[in-house]
Amino acid sequence: MFRRRRRATRPRLISPWPFVGMGLMAASLFLYGASGLLAPPWAVVALLVVWLVLFVLCCRWWTPHPDRLPFVALFAVVFWFAALSAGGAFLGWSA
Repeated sequence: MFRRRRRATRPRLISPWPFVGMGLMAASLFLYGASGLLAPPWAVVALLVVWLVLFVLCCRWWTPHPDRLPFVALFAVVFWFAALSAGGAFLGWSA
């Protein structure tokens, strides 16, 4: 039997950015979950749906666009802060 020689290949470097982005998404989930202390239940459900959409986007972008995940996670935190600030200012949400 003949054996083929395998060409030595260099291992691919793994980017840390998707892991950083998913870690930030996990941290932002606690913010979205704790929104019930300030926001009404319908707003908490809406915020959790927004977080779920952003999480699915991160899962879809894991391989094709790994460098974008931290920006999506930072957007999730900024959106949470803006939504609760706007709700407190314009809709009268209070603790």
